[in-house]
Amino acid sequence: MHKQAQVFLSTAFLIGFTSLAQETATDSVRAIKTTQLEEVVVTGQIEPQSIKKSVFNVRVISAEDIKRQAGNNLADVLNQYLNITIQPNNDSGRSTVSMFGLNSNYLKVLVDNVPLVSDTGLGNNVDVTQINLDDVEQIEIIEGAMGVTHGANAVSGIINIITKKNSKYKWEISATAQEETIGDEYEPLGDKGRHIQAVRVAHTINQNWYAAIGANRNDFEGFIDDRGGRDYTDYDVLDPQHNRGYSWLPKEQFFTNALVRYQKGNFRIFYKFDYFNEDIDFYNPVVTDEFVSGVGTYRVAVDRRYDTQKFYHHLNAVGKIGYLNYNVSVSHQKQKRDVENFKYYIQTGAEANNEEQTYQDTEVLYSTGTLSNFFNNKKVDLQVGYEAVNTNGYSSSLSGNFNDPDQAGTDLKKRIENYDAFTAAEISVTDKFSVRPGVRYSFQSRFEDQWAASLGLRQLYSNGYEARASYGRSYRTPTYDELYTYMVDANHNIQGNKNLIPENANSFEVSGKKLTFFNSGLQLSNMASVSYTDITDRIEMAVIGVNPQLQYKYVNINSYKMWNFSTTHQLGYNNWQARVGFTLAGISRKMDSGQIKSDDKFLYNYQLNTNVTYSIPKWNTSFTVYYKLNGKTQQYVENGSLSNPEYILQDIQSFSFMDASAKRSFFSKRLDATLGARNIFNVVNINTSVASNAGQHSAGTTDMLMGYGRSYFLKLTYNLNF
Repeated sequence: MHKQAQVFLSTAFLIGFTSLAQETATDSVRAIKTTQLEEVVVTGQIEPQSIKKSVFNVRVISAEDIKRQAGNNLADVLNQYLNITIQPNNDSGRSTVSMFGLNSNYLKVLVDNVPLVSDTGLGNNVDVTQINLDDVEQIEIIEGAMGVTHGANAVSGIINIITKKNSKYKWEISATAQEETIGDEYEPLGDKGRHIQAVRVAHTINQNWYAAIGANRNDFEGFIDDRGGRDYTDYDVLDPQHNRGYSWLPKEQFFTNALVRYQKGNFRIFYKFDYFNEDIDFYNPVVTDEFVSGVGTYRVAVDRRYDTQKFYHHLNAVGKIGYLNYNVSVSHQKQKRDVENFKYYIQTGAEANNEEQTYQDTEVLYSTGTLSNFFNNKKVDLQVGYEAVNTNGYSSSLSGNFNDPDQAGTDLKKRIENYDAFTAAEISVTDKFSVRPGVRYSFQSRFEDQWAASLGLRQLYSNGYEARASYGRSYRTPTYDELYTYMVDANHNIQGNKNLIPENANSFEVSGKKLTFFNSGLQLSNMASVSYTDITDRIEMAVIGVNPQLQYKYVNINSYKMWNFSTTHQLGYNNWQARVGFTLAGISRKMDSGQIKSDDKFLYNYQLNTNVTYSIPKWNTSFTVYYKLNGKTQQYVENGSLSNPEYILQDIQSFSFMDASAKRSFFSKRLDATLGARNIFNVVNINTSVASNAGQHSAGTTDMLMGYGRSYFLKLTYNLNF
């Protein structure tokens, strides 16, 4: 009853504010209308163009959307969008993105069209809590195969973050302070809650030169929940959820970035630099006794801390050679993660036997470039391009996952390269009908050469209807884990497979859209789409033996099929903006290891989302509510019984996220204040149904970590623009 009252009060608080003032603002409607028509996207386009002219369906998260949600990193904003799920991991402190039920290895995350380095590669398996949004212009999301334009592993889609590179002001100076609870845990500027500080300075030096620099600190103090925290001394092997440690690990992050841009006529060049540092503390739930002669018995845990550093360099040049348009990017990225293991004496707070070692290290040299406008004709545009990737990966034996069986206990160093050529054309058959074919060929150093292809169609109608259809063939290359994992001991036998081949995916999509403007000022946008994806040679861990223990190996034996129906509807009227969306997906996974098999029937799940914004221009105020319902899902998981291994059907209960915020500007828009609540329904763990004898390598626990409870935030930003 107490929780229900909190939910009611949180929602009623914002709704009450909304009902205080029923202002009308036709200027606001015109602004919304103009924005919709002129919204420019760059992802997957030959040249930046309006969203209406794009052959692909592109979802845009604007800078204003990010501000309304008080988003500090990418994880803060993505949870409210259809077909996307944030997957936190309480052992590593990382959060990755799943799209269409496919994990982060199938989704590519980019900044300004350059894929980001991660623990195991480039662009995939990216920790989205490590992507800061202070300098973001907009986020573009495309669902479906994008192998032609973005290469390997863009199977379920891409997320492209477009950063700011200009300003209408001579100077833009902003300073931000944000305080947020983590569930019901909070101490002002103390050891509980989330504490964020940021500063950004941008200067338009003259009509050619622009420069910006920024810094951000995100101090996330962790979520204790039902656990005991750092100094808890008890240990109960039968009740691991209530032992020492944190449900969400504490982490402290520092972001810095700088950009210099020169532009004259058709030529533009910019250099962007990002530096990221993160410290994560892991507090071991296992506590033991240690006797110290002459002193007594101490309670001791073997803890560790992770220190991650990322360096990102990006040089981009855009211009013309004759009537040809060129766009070239060169990037150098490096991520290094160190781990420090030590004994922690709980009663005294002392540390001993500290050992620090590089845990993982990934370095990437990347370049991509295109030439377009070969025919200097508005009816036909041809683009040719290249992509070159050189990834040098390192993992220490300390990580436990990559011990080479031929050199047990040694470190692993591997290099993977690919050099791609691609071409795409956009043909305007008529003013209303356009066709976009494309093909890519990839020369691989580690695997057989790969190829991708696509075909997009777009038809515009005079009554406001738009129709699109697309086909895409793409591929996913195996990860370091899948290739080189070697964990064989008394309790594990999990082996990678150096002979894995890339997965192949074929995707189809058909969509229709209708945009309508009424004389009353009402604006409606309705869209529906149907898509289908078929993945072959899917890589999964398979049981290859049962004696003397279950033996696992990554193999290319499985398939994945998914069909999806989605519909979204947007409304703009006077001061109101609203959106509602629904998606229904059917997913079939075939898993046949030769030892055990799963049923490959389609399993269904649905999602519903909506957001409503009410603006009061006279008060420089807006109120926004976000809601997303994730319906019940099912999947086959492995029962790790030695006597009778099998796949069993697991249910994951439905759950909902609701966020709400009120944003107001003061002092001639120099001070922005955003007050709100996240996760109003107080979601923490999601119940799953797993057989009681499910083994170590099945779904594992009956709870799935999804959130850290209802949280409240206040964000203050001071803007000095002149």
